[in-house]
Amino acid sequence: MFLKTRQDGSLVEVLNLQQLFDPFASTVQGRLHAGEELQDSEALLKADLLFPSSEALPRCWLDPSYQRP
Repeated sequence: MFLKTRQDGSLVEVLNLQQLFDPFASTVQGRLHAGEELQDSEALLKADLLFPSSEALPRCWLDPSYQRP
């Protein structure tokens, strides 16, 4: 799955979807797609990521207590 960063809109390939969907994980393993060479994977903060359409990630992916009022 591809997302983009809030800072500069760079594309990020998410390598571990389980981390992305887990609200208790604050980071996700991903690889920036910049330039022609394959980048090394790194831990990225989920709060700094958006969908390519610039929509925010669902709250249930970010907040473990999303069902509480």
